[in-house]
Amino acid sequence: MSEASSSKSGLYAVADFCLIPMGLPTPSVGPQIAECQRVLEASGLEYKACCIPLAGYGTNVEGPWDAVMAAIGECHRAVHAMGTPRIATDIRIGTRTDKSISSGGNDGKVKRVEEILGAK
Repeated sequence: MSEASSSKSGLYAVADFCLIPMGLPTPSVGPQIAECQRVLEASGLEYKACCIPLAGYGTNVEGPWDAVMAAIGECHRAVHAMGTPRIATDIRIGTRTDKSISSGGNDGKVKRVEEILGAK
């Protein structure tokens, strides 16, 4: 196992999550999403915010399983602290044990698809 995957669970996680603030008086959720991005920046984890190519509606974050889960939980706490009464979050998480991934899990996936597309 790589050094970066040495969390209690021993897993390196590549996650895509979409945090959805609900119950606000306005349809705009920009301030809440910006706050979540501040949380991720402070976490020290690798992440790519929504609207970056291949990220879609959501944010990609990767690192040791426990740190990724803690960061998503901290996003919830921070957005609730802004007065958001409800939050729904969709999360997809990938892990693998057949090879060691210490960082760049998402970048490696994107690069591989780009290589395949370029080969044609």
